[in-house]
Amino acid sequence: MRILITGGAGFVGSHLCDRLLGEGHEVICLDNFYTGRKKNVEHHLGNPRFELVRHDVIDPFKIEVDQIYNLACPASPVHYQSNPIKTVKTSVMGAINCLGLAKRIGARIFQASTSEVYGDPHEHPQTESYRGNVNPIGPRACYDEGKRCAETLFFDYHRQNGVDIRVIRIFNTYGPRMLANDGRVVSNFIVQALRGEDITIYGDGQQSRSFCYVSDLVEGFIRFMNQEVEVGPMNLGNPGEFTMLELAKQVLAKVGGTSQIVHQPLPADDPKQRQPDITLARRALGWEPTIPLSEGLDKTIEYFRKDLLG
Repeated sequence: MRILITGGAGFVGSHLCDRLLGEGHEVICLDNFYTGRKKNVEHHLGNPRFELVRHDVIDPFKIEVDQIYNLACPASPVHYQSNPIKTVKTSVMGAINCLGLAKRIGARIFQASTSEVYGDPHEHPQTESYRGNVNPIGPRACYDEGKRCAETLFFDYHRQNGVDIRVIRIFNTYGPRMLANDGRVVSNFIVQALRGEDITIYGDGQQSRSFCYVSDLVEGFIRFMNQEVEVGPMNLGNPGEFTMLELAKQVLAKVGGTSQIVHQPLPADDPKQRQPDITLARRALGWEPTIPLSEGLDKTIEYFRKDLLG
């Protein structure tokens, strides 16, 4: 097939490019390089089945493809809060442009949504039927509400225009090609430890997250995109739950050095718990994560060691 990946030079998008090219597809990678990096896909530049296009999804575009994966949007608080209006535009106008294209050419289209649509959840673990607890005017709203609106658009295009959609809600994902300055907890802890800096934990460290290694996530993407029954939304993530303190101690044990754990005030609207219920993914896709946190951390630490220290 001929497949478009918006945000294809980003952390997750570049791994999806690798996988789809490895399966023999043609891949068009579209990215504005706000958080994506050419370095992530440069090993494909000589491949005749790969095309790299510098473009912003906020602006309309025309491409003939069979499938569209819409991954275009900064996903870490540091980056999406640095230009919140741009973040909303990317989620909403990007979705409109991608959906308009899918409608015109009859392509199946995939939306990379997020567990952030659940906000600071009152339900634990989070099922797809939970409607969320989101602050629409808080500092994280540009991302949370942008992604919620994108889901609305996807389902309205599906109901009104018959567009063939797939909507995934991604929970915390980590692995090689994360940005060192993205402010996400796994990359933060690893980078701080490698640099010999103190590891910063916000609050008391008892808030929890569930960490899915990137190759497991991409496997779920492809299974979901190519099945014919479910349109979503569907949770994808690792139901194994760890506190921030547990994660920090694991990273320190693996990296070594003299870093200490220090505590800072908790940011506004930071969720206290985040854990996916993946019953639907298990039933519909036969999917569940296979890479344990310890193994995934080893691979991610090795990547950052090379990326930071050469």
